[in-house]
Amino acid sequence: MKRLIKNGLLVNEGQVFAASIVTEGDRITDIYHDSTPRGNYDECVDATGCFVLPGVIDTHVHFREPGLTRKADIESESRAAAYGGVTSFFDMPNTVPQTTTPEALDEKFCLAAQKSHVNYSFFFGATNDNTPLFGQLDPHRIPGIKLFMGSSTGNMLVDRYGALLRIFSEAARLQLPLMAHCEDTDTINRNMEQMKKAYGDDPDVMLHPLIRSEEACMLSSALAAQLARTYGTRLHIAHVSTAKELELATQGDNVTLEAVVAHLLFTSNDYITKRALIKCNPAVKTPADREALRQALTNGRITTIATDHAPHELSDKQGGAARAASGMPMVQFSLPAMLELSDQGVLPIEQVVQLMSHNPAQLFEVRERGFLRRGYKADIAIVRPHTPWTVDAAIVQSKCHWSPLEGHTFQWQVEQTICNGHSIYKKGVFDDASRGEEIQFR
Repeated sequence: MKRLIKNGLLVNEGQVFAASIVTEGDRITDIYHDSTPRGNYDECVDATGCFVLPGVIDTHVHFREPGLTRKADIESESRAAAYGGVTSFFDMPNTVPQTTTPEALDEKFCLAAQKSHVNYSFFFGATNDNTPLFGQLDPHRIPGIKLFMGSSTGNMLVDRYGALLRIFSEAARLQLPLMAHCEDTDTINRNMEQMKKAYGDDPDVMLHPLIRSEEACMLSSALAAQLARTYGTRLHIAHVSTAKELELATQGDNVTLEAVVAHLLFTSNDYITKRALIKCNPAVKTPADREALRQALTNGRITTIATDHAPHELSDKQGGAARAASGMPMVQFSLPAMLELSDQGVLPIEQVVQLMSHNPAQLFEVRERGFLRRGYKADIAIVRPHTPWTVDAAIVQSKCHWSPLEGHTFQWQVEQTICNGHSIYKKGVFDDASRGEEIQFR
């Protein structure tokens, strides 16, 4: 299959420029600046009025398979990803069974090979006692180790200090990146107990950011950063949600930070109308925290934007700070949401691509993806501005069929998603037979 994408504006490696792209098979074979090459093509895509981007690499998703497929599965959520211009994902280990043994990891790869519409890989989960297994992992197949330094979905808390030392030390020795969920469990438990005494067994969801508080986040994140610097571990702190945590990252350091879409879009004021639909861990916090996170997208503090895509059935989202499930489906809407922030002057479109495609590829050493380059895999998102559309339940491709963004009108639309040179989504038409590839690293 030979394809020409012409008349678009490419956004790549810090520049926006007119160019044509030729893909053949699964690769980008040529990029022609300010000219349209002649020749015969199996498909010619006229991208007039569109921006052509490298496909998004979402480094933080929960696709719920195996074991939690009433909420979501690899097929449904990878379809949602394709609708949103996301061509690669890294899935988290808190499934059933947990991805904490090589056998469970292999099972996930087998499932994804059969079911995933886009490219895939999986974090290996750390526990209090499985560090001897790290040496059995193939560093070319996985992005790294996921560590839960705070209570979260799936009961994967690592709560022994000795275990933390072993995990940071072994990850450093094997040169495997470590991604950490950082919230201090003792602080959270103490806050929850106080709130229950004052407000009953299920405190209002408005209190969620006071229970999973700034202090809980900062205590855990600071400890993780300290251990990473002690052992030389490459640490990526997931979903930072507070202004204070931004101080933990410095240029050229081995500690980097991830922001997720929910913390960039919502604030604690939104609990009034969105209620538990925006309940997530760590909690969405104050307007000042959101403003600091947005500024960090351009000042070097934030390295990647991901979604922490975490679907639940709508019935699971009923209740307050204790009972309602934490997490929301966002993978379909992350790119339009960030392009909207670009329109609002929060960050330039070149930086959207940097944080969602280039930096994820560089940070985790993804092979031949994340950039529009000759010889790289043809993972491409074509997006059109000034094309309003409104989110409703019928549009949501995730298995849960709801979104906290319902009723919101976006001005950017993903027009076409190309994965490994194959057009898997185009103007509302989806190729259900498409399958992604296992991502290779290092």
